[in-house]
Amino acid sequence: MYTRPLARLIEELQRLPGIGSKTAQRLALHLINRPAGEIEALAKALLEAKQTVRHCSICFNWSAEDPCEICRSPQRDPSLWCVVADVKDLIAMERTREFKGLYHVLGGLISPMNGIGADQLHIRELVARVAREKPQELIFAISPSVEGEVTMHVVKDYLKPVAPTLRMTRLAFGLPMGSELEYADEVTLARALEARQEL
Repeated sequence: MYTRPLARLIEELQRLPGIGSKTAQRLALHLINRPAGEIEALAKALLEAKQTVRHCSICFNWSAEDPCEICRSPQRDPSLWCVVADVKDLIAMERTREFKGLYHVLGGLISPMNGIGADQLHIRELVARVAREKPQELIFAISPSVEGEVTMHVVKDYLKPVAPTLRMTRLAFGLPMGSELEYADEVTLARALEARQEL
């Protein structure tokens, strides 16, 4: 249906997360219609990112510098840390412009079904970092799933011996703005009830 170079481009684009065959086709056709300079700039940006971006040795955020910009920032509160599963979650927290502390990226969630145990995550590094830097509070910003719950409890168990007085909290979960109560599931309603606030 497509000439071989175009078919290969579509195949490669389909490997990207969230890109199906139709989207890959649209992207490929869009890209080949762009000027060569734009395509070269895109290719150069991809290669540069791949060659220079690495995990921060402190928090495991992606960064071209080590330590990352967040870990180096003197404006950040070193007593308050946010533990996230993935860099995408860190980015989501940063978009709020509300969190002013530091981060620790676990690198995933414990999932025995997928062969991911505590040893595959950056839990031991978190424990060593907490013992060394002694934050006052860890906020777990982890999705409310079975894997998320298991991961939080395992991390908590690892941390208790080295930081028995460390305050550990989690994000409140509940109803999103603009949603209808009648369409909320029981777990979401229960979480919203638990996380209720004073008016």
